[in-house]
Amino acid sequence: MFDGFIELVREIYGTKDFIPLHEPRFLGNEKKYLADTIDSTFVSSVGAYVDEFEKKIASFTGTKHAIATVNGTSALHIALILAGVREGDEVITQSLTFIATCNAISYCHAEPVFVDVERSTLGLSPESLEDFLEEYAEIRDDGLCWNKVSNKPIRACLPMHTFGHATRIEAINIVCERYNIALVEDAAESLGSYYKKKHTGTIGKTAALSFNGNKIITTGGGGMILTNDTQLAKMAKHITTTAKKSHAWLFEHDEVGFNYRMPNLNAALGLAQMEQLPDFISNKRQRSVHYNQWCNDNSLEFVLEPDGACSNYWLNSIILASRQELDDFLAYTNENRVMTRPIWTPMHRLPMFKYCQRNDLTMTNFLADRLVNIPSSVKLSE
Repeated sequence: MFDGFIELVREIYGTKDFIPLHEPRFLGNEKKYLADTIDSTFVSSVGAYVDEFEKKIASFTGTKHAIATVNGTSALHIALILAGVREGDEVITQSLTFIATCNAISYCHAEPVFVDVERSTLGLSPESLEDFLEEYAEIRDDGLCWNKVSNKPIRACLPMHTFGHATRIEAINIVCERYNIALVEDAAESLGSYYKKKHTGTIGKTAALSFNGNKIITTGGGGMILTNDTQLAKMAKHITTTAKKSHAWLFEHDEVGFNYRMPNLNAALGLAQMEQLPDFISNKRQRSVHYNQWCNDNSLEFVLEPDGACSNYWLNSIILASRQELDDFLAYTNENRVMTRPIWTPMHRLPMFKYCQRNDLTMTNFLADRLVNIPSSVKLSE
């Protein structure tokens, strides 16, 4: 089976050389726009390409406002601040996520609380969320949701759209509204993914996208805050630009801000990439069909887009029978120069988060021991 998989991947990508997990494709106006940015001398965080890239992302996702940042983690950090997360708060999230999710919570001096994921979406389970809140949470006279065990406010919920597959965000939102918890979406991996025809990142109070070098489109390093709230959008742009007050020459700042704005050079790259995004998504969805067919023929489970969702298939994934089979598969494929990777080590297993409160994480542990990502780059035309 392992040999057959390697033959399949080499046939798809048409090479006997090393095959990475996901590499960027620069097939359009990238060099042209970068040269134009250099010629303009506006290469830093002020420039026409930043404004245009924000407009393009807002239009594509159907959100009212998009604010560009230097990376996805900074976008998550600010998205949580905009949602009201402060020191001493708790944020419910999933343990099966990339470290940036919990890092952003920690930057707010808040603490993550872990609930389980579901197999069908790989994302936070609405039922697990509801079970946790029914057991441990209460709405007090101040209108806030409080954790009865820690005696801390549960200020936000931060689900992730894992590998470009939309979580059941509407069901999660219903639970959050019932408990007065702000919904913030970690949509870092899901540009071009939809749930019930709504783009990911447009249901919550705020959301974050990533344009890291391994994402479906890249700006080299970059992120984006999404929100439909005009006031929050103004605040986001202000505090990501060092909270500098507008003035022709004076440098005055009215609060502690962050130097988080995306440079014009990165935005130029992103704008060129956005012009190709529909083709990238179509290409990657075709790849998922090939992988799924091969898995069906070989009695393997391929992770398909969830019911009601349309996935960008950023990273294709398969679920193996056991931890031993996972380890054997990873060793064999990588030794044969086909890059594969396990899902992240769950956050509750890491030393800095192992003391955080959590409910039953059966599915989290199951997937962590069995799920593997396989080569998912856009296939170049022959």
